[in-house]
Amino acid sequence: MGRGPGTGTGVNGTGGGPPDGASPVIQSVQRAATVLDAFTVSRPRLTLNELTARLGVSKPTAHRYTKALRAADLLRFDAATGLYSLGPQILTLAAAVRSGHPIISASGPFLEALVNEVNETVVLSVWDGEGPIVVRVDDNANRLVRISIRAGSRLSLESAQGRLFCAFLDPAAVPGLAGRLRRSRELRAELAEIRARHLATNTPQATGVRTLAAPVFQDSGITAAIAIVGTTVTIPPDCDSPMATALVRVAAGLTRELGSAARAGGQAGPPGPSRPSTSTNRSLPP
Repeated sequence: MGRGPGTGTGVNGTGGGPPDGASPVIQSVQRAATVLDAFTVSRPRLTLNELTARLGVSKPTAHRYTKALRAADLLRFDAATGLYSLGPQILTLAAAVRSGHPIISASGPFLEALVNEVNETVVLSVWDGEGPIVVRVDDNANRLVRISIRAGSRLSLESAQGRLFCAFLDPAAVPGLAGRLRRSRELRAELAEIRARHLATNTPQATGVRTLAAPVFQDSGITAAIAIVGTTVTIPPDCDSPMATALVRVAAGLTRELGSAARAGGQAGPPGPSRPSTSTNRSLPP
């Protein structure tokens, strides 16, 4: 539920603990949130020293907060390694968030149908203000070769999903995108093609993995990306392949389910860049 490595800003946007003028109760809540925010997908286990540094308090004070969070099952402590990690109550809260998020519950039948049709891993991602976050993964458990993707993973702007959001969001909503667009004619052309096709692709040379992604719209703009993830052997590179066509069709179906039939059918032409949908412009825990 934290941000990526090196980008943590604390709960007040300035790093470390809460502001000096906070009341005792508010300060306690802010400090507890700062502790939880310190954990990321890339750093799921931390020492007390690391948490103390993040809080900017004394070690005994940090220990009191970790003890209270452990009592609430929000933290776990491994005595053998001396490391803290997020507790089981986080999973309960994350499940509640996912259940309450309209697109996650609405997407279920669409993702399952797509998995059955293409027999590949299917991923749903939303925008959290900094990049795409995976919020749901569906795949065929009987496949011998499966691409492992975890809900809660942050994806780069270079991923197929990242490119989709770059294409359909207002450039000001994507960190650094406006400057890159001014400097790169190739990037402008790439994003224009994505908007025209409603499809983005990514094939990192070193991994042998290929991803196809299509946008889902709601209200005033893009709200999610559905992606098919597999190997370069099983996923064709063509944007008009049956697999790509199926992906675009399913994404359009989910858009209609969410109430944006005009965008789904493309009757008015591909939508241009827009502001992030208010239903997804927040961070979701894994």
